[in-house]
Amino acid sequence: MLTVWKIFSFVSVGSLCAPVLGGVLYNQAGYPGVFGIGFAVIAIDFTMRALVIEKKVARRYESQDSSQGDDPASAPSHQQNHGPDEEEGNSEQQPLIGSNKEDAAAFKLSENQPRIARMIPILPCLGDPRLLTAFLLAFIQATLLGNFDATIPTVAQELFHFDSLQAGVLFLPLGIFDLLLGPVFGWCVDRFGTKPVAVLSYTYLIPVLTLLRLPHEGEHDQIILYGGLLALCGIGLACIGAPSIVEAGAIVQKYYEVNPEFFGDNGPYAQLYGLNSMVFSAGLTLGPELAGELKRVIGYGNMNAVLAAVCAVTAGLSFVYIGGKPRLFPRRRKG
Repeated sequence: MLTVWKIFSFVSVGSLCAPVLGGVLYNQAGYPGVFGIGFAVIAIDFTMRALVIEKKVARRYESQDSSQGDDPASAPSHQQNHGPDEEEGNSEQQPLIGSNKEDAAAFKLSENQPRIARMIPILPCLGDPRLLTAFLLAFIQATLLGNFDATIPTVAQELFHFDSLQAGVLFLPLGIFDLLLGPVFGWCVDRFGTKPVAVLSYTYLIPVLTLLRLPHEGEHDQIILYGGLLALCGIGLACIGAPSIVEAGAIVQKYYEVNPEFFGDNGPYAQLYGLNSMVFSAGLTLGPELAGELKRVIGYGNMNAVLAAVCAVTAGLSFVYIGGKPRLFPRRRKG
């Protein structure tokens, strides 16, 4: 999971840095510059994807090289010497679910699955409230990103009369703190678990978003105040990036370990990341629409108060579901 949250950290940083680069390009070269760079990036991305070697293909060549380089006479003894170690290593890496029959029963899937579930094995896992809450965290994170993308340029123009370049610079506090602190909070997730990081990060965002009603039309002091509050929001966005994908991956991993025959050799991980990307993209799509309409109807300050309330609800759901039941709700013993 270490690599996964790093990848999604860069995804969120890219979402925040794009307005900065777009503002600079539009100010200097207009629409042709913006779309020209966009097409160039897509071409580079396509080329790099075409050059990627799949793991199973690389494994096939590695096995051929090792079989040609090893002495056939020594191969059996090599396997015998390392076999117990590998078995011992595998037993040490078995998750706690293997020794807890109650947990294994909780993740056991029924054998009578409909045809669509066998075609898309990730679907039966969606009945787990922990997995749904993990997807909700990704959706709220993307909604917040979309909110900032939609409202910062308009607020900068209304309050400070900024042009596209100056409005783009206001995204720097968000992107810089997300980039620098994302790995730090990812380490916190690895060290302390998903629940405390998710609960504390969304709780932290409640007062920070509420304080965004303070800036008003003015000069340097108001610009500094607004930039400082955006920097605090960047810290919160760095916090909320890791828990969702790590939690979702951990849940699907448990389902796979208990039901390996249902998911097959490759597991449902590609479907998981595809579904997570779909949820994240839905948040990026809905965020600007929601933020723009709320800002128009109830004003910028009240709009952020609504988002703060959404963060409060998300923090509560994280406390109940993310990382398993909290200690306040101990499991009942059967019998």
